[in-house]
Amino acid sequence: MLKLLSRLHTPELLHALASMGHGDEIALVDANFPGATMARRLVRLDSAGLPEVLDACLQLMPLDAFVEQPALRMEVVGAPADIPEVQRECQALIDRHEGAGRFTLAGIERHAFYARSREAFAVVATGEARPYGCIILKKGVVFPD
Repeated sequence: MLKLLSRLHTPELLHALASMGHGDEIALVDANFPGATMARRLVRLDSAGLPEVLDACLQLMPLDAFVEQPALRMEVVGAPADIPEVQRECQALIDRHEGAGRFTLAGIERHAFYARSREAFAVVATGEARPYGCIILKKGVVFPD
């Protein structure tokens, strides 16, 4: 065990986040997502829900302030404007870590989400049981103090 890290900061997750460069993307997905099929690198955190995993990632990784949409959410099929509770919880965490109103989870159609996930640096499979518990984050820059 290490100080200041949560149980979700597994060696695999830490390695993925540290290995990513500016502009690389990571998909955080629910338990129904075909992670093993889609992932270049798969990190399994089956015992945690999406909000917990997002919180663990955003403790260490900034979002990319140089792009318009550094955080994406899978749209609900047939109702793209609907935002499920799990995605609202994720937006609240993004606001807490990055500043309220700074970044909004932008919608992306389900098949486009799958295609983007195939290109992501890593896919983190969570145990999130709620449907549409799937987001993609683009890593930003850590500036020196």
